Amino acid sequence: MPPTEGLTDGKAAIPLYQQVIDIIKNEINSGAYKAGARIPNEFELAESYKVGRVTVRRAIEELVQQGYLTKRQGKGTFVNAPKLKRKIRQKDDVQSFSDACRVNGMEPGARVISRKILPADSTEAQFFGVPVGTDLICVERVRTADGVPVMLENNIYVYEDNAYLSTAPLSNQSIFEFVHNRTGRTPAFTDPCTLEIACASPEVARLLAVPVGEPLFYMEAFFFDEQRRPFIIGRQRIVGSRYVFDI
Repeated sequence: MPPTEGLTDGKAAIPLYQQVIDIIKNEINSGAYKAGARIPNEFELAESYKVGRVTVRRAIEELVQQGYLTKRQGKGTFVNAPKLKRKIRQKDDVQSFSDACRVNGMEPGARVISRKILPADSTEAQFFGVPVGTDLICVERVRTADGVPVMLENNIYVYEDNAYLSTAPLSNQSIFEFVHNRTGRTPAFTDPCTLEIACASPEVARLLAVPVGEPLFYMEAFFFDEQRRPFIIGRQRIVGSRYVFDI
């Protein structure tokens, strides 16, 4: 059971419910409450902290809203896995998913779902500077952080220049790093890069292990290399409850 020292009475500058929030956060961050673990119930926490159950209930609700905890009807309240924190970069500073995982002390992973040869539509053709209908290769993968699905990514390249991607070993590694090692090209900046909300379709929900219809971040980025040549189109569906954008 977490320690009770540190809580002050209702006249303190910091409200009691906020003190409870801070203590539970510290317990999660220190590993006392591990990801997936059930925390004590409201009555037990109220007894431990010597506060009312209403105070505990408000603290729990806040922590659920912040993504630290999840309530499961009839089972209790559980600690969520840590969120992957990824900094929103300027257009000329690209941070890959694998880099973001490493910065957060997480193990990046990737599972290839499909590789498709598709004809370029007008937007894609304009970006790559090729005729409409030109063959593109789209590599679809589920990206994981410490084994937890975080995003479904689609990376699109001109097939003629990157045909090797149709058979390349792309599981559990950065596709940016793989392509760089093969071609010497690196995504250097994006223009444009957009972020919006999209709901999970049944197939996307299955791949990301979320409910159908769950709101996801949908990011679309057009990457240029260091010589300012069009390079990659990236389209990502990201689980918001497992991801934080640092702006």
